[in-house]
Amino acid sequence: MSQPQAAVGAGLPRVDARLRVTGGAKYAADNSPDGVVHAVIVESSIGRGRITGVDTRAAEAQPGVLKVISHVNAPKLPPVEGRFPPGKPLRAFQDDRVQFFGQPVAVAVATTLESAQHAASLVKISYAAEASSTDLSEADAAGETQTYARGDADGALDSAAVRLEGTYRTARNHHNPMEPAGIVAHWDGDRLTVWEKTQYVQGTVFSLSGEFGIPPDHIRVISPFVGGAFGNAARTWVHSVIAAMAAREVKRPVKLVLTRRQMYFAVGFRPAYEYELRVGANRQGRLTASTHDVRAESSRYETYSESVLVPGRMLYSTPNVRQAYDHVPLDVSTPWFMRGPGYASGAYPVESAMDELAHELGVDPIELRLRNEPSDDESSNLPFSTRRLRDCYRAGAREFGWHRRNPKPRSTRDGDWLIGMGMAAGVYDTARSEAQASVRLDADGTALVQSSTSDMGPGTATSMSQVAADALGLTMRQVTFRLGDSLMPPAPVHAGSMTMASVGSAVQDGCDKLRKQAITLAVKDEGSPLYGADAADIVVRGGRLYVKDEPTRGETYQQLLARNDQTYLEVLGSYAGAPEPEKFSLYAYSALFAEVAVDAHLGLVRVRRMVGVYDAARIINPRLADSQAIGAMTGGIGQALLEHTVTDHRDGRIVNANFADYLVPSHADIHDLKAIFIDGEDREADPIGVKGLGEIVIVGVAPAIANAVFNATGRRIRELPITAEALL
Repeated sequence: MSQPQAAVGAGLPRVDARLRVTGGAKYAADNSPDGVVHAVIVESSIGRGRITGVDTRAAEAQPGVLKVISHVNAPKLPPVEGRFPPGKPLRAFQDDRVQFFGQPVAVAVATTLESAQHAASLVKISYAAEASSTDLSEADAAGETQTYARGDADGALDSAAVRLEGTYRTARNHHNPMEPAGIVAHWDGDRLTVWEKTQYVQGTVFSLSGEFGIPPDHIRVISPFVGGAFGNAARTWVHSVIAAMAAREVKRPVKLVLTRRQMYFAVGFRPAYEYELRVGANRQGRLTASTHDVRAESSRYETYSESVLVPGRMLYSTPNVRQAYDHVPLDVSTPWFMRGPGYASGAYPVESAMDELAHELGVDPIELRLRNEPSDDESSNLPFSTRRLRDCYRAGAREFGWHRRNPKPRSTRDGDWLIGMGMAAGVYDTARSEAQASVRLDADGTALVQSSTSDMGPGTATSMSQVAADALGLTMRQVTFRLGDSLMPPAPVHAGSMTMASVGSAVQDGCDKLRKQAITLAVKDEGSPLYGADAADIVVRGGRLYVKDEPTRGETYQQLLARNDQTYLEVLGSYAGAPEPEKFSLYAYSALFAEVAVDAHLGLVRVRRMVGVYDAARIINPRLADSQAIGAMTGGIGQALLEHTVTDHRDGRIVNANFADYLVPSHADIHDLKAIFIDGEDREADPIGVKGLGEIVIVGVAPAIANAVFNATGRRIRELPITAEALL
């Protein structure tokens, strides 16, 4: 019988909070096995070309320097096929080709970090430079093109009563987590152990297995704590291979940690976009057609793409849609997932255009969206599993005070500040993948649950413990959840908002199996007070098994196991992942409301308050969910107003690769932020009824702010970030 909920749905504090705030949590670079030495990467100083010479004599003459490795003396690695993204992945020192500025071209290994840093500065690399292309606006789209179409979009646009068109541009954004990328690699014969910052423990195993041509079971990856990532640790980058290579070459454990500056070149970024959008509608505001022509930056050696076109394909009912996604190959490192990948960028033009259309027609922006609510997913012809956007609009408008908004731009002031309100909708797909979790109930009545998943910040160990506690009928104090070790049962990448649905469902399955196993043992045990009882009538609460209608008839897990001379019970839980084919269209939804103040003389924009309302189905821990939403709104404020990677297109150098010049929100930028979660669950999505949360909470933030800026100023800004210069 299903157990009464006690932990799930409660806003419990993180189980590892004390470890994190007292320094007890051990991150990748905190590991220092005996004999560890340090590695420092030497980066290319050109954007494209070939290496013509490597002079390491001065570096290798320094005290404490063990070796300098480059393509000249690096061991040859076996061939490896690129997985994702498609193309030829960057290999560690396998040829003389330079493909982007900041590419690793050598590594210095020394007994101390200072010695390695000094040695790296002494390595002299000579080049035959070639002209590089790093400017999306100037480059030709010679890469792959993805297309989608339904109906006759161009014909319908020609006959539309109302037509809008515009080109929207979003800047490149870089991940800036607290913990920089780092790895400690140690070989024991032909077996490799790495302590690494990673969101994908199993993926790191298979990547390193392919790079070095050794069996996966010869590799152990350990990553119990991740100090933020936002997606950048969801693949194995070349610096990790370099560290493992160096460790094998010097026959000692090697620690390699990227500097903050190196993070801008080495671990991906949200790509820049040019998004040309045309929208057609009738006089009542019903959409009739839209076309979406997108140009996105990618590296020349790999083709990266993300779901930037999905919001424009299914968020609103539109009978005629045509879309094209052009990959523009540039001499840059490969873009990569950054929170809300694709959707956060794609929502900006779509939601800005909806706001512009509402203004053109004199219709309230929420009312316009309601008029275009689809009855099913027109991009897949599948019914929605759940879609509570109407509830999001209603709850958000009520909480935010939307009725106080003056629809006339530039009509509300507070001294020198122009005040505006804006809103936007958001969507993100509900991804799931196969996962496993082991569950062990010990004789003392405590449970240990393990899976090789990760936690980059959402509180994975806490939410999984909550699911386990309720399923086993234990208190939170009686459950321990461990993660981040490839020796544990396999789990998918900790990205794409799939961890709770996937690993959580495996935890639920394992705990259900174990509880039933204990109940079966009890009803068959002649010495048990539960002997002969109907297993379906037995519940477990507080570690005690009892008959539902006879609460005095029962016993504890400890008593049951002790009498049967069992030191533990153990099972393996599993979740098969998404069905093939999908029977439903599965998405999480959001409605964002923002109030901004714009200095009428200086053009400065300040976000005064925001309300985010989310349809993310069952919420396991409201406190953790609220933290996710507040963090994402903060990130969305950065996307809308601050974050912008500046590149010197002469050679591809990123000129603001530091916290002084690459602006991210600070406490002074963040004021009144509130998150609301619509009650509900989605049992079509997964057995525990959740939808992904970590991505949807950022989608829609930037366009809500942009729409509020229009309401404040009357200026429609089609480029992110919104700068003071654009408003003057």
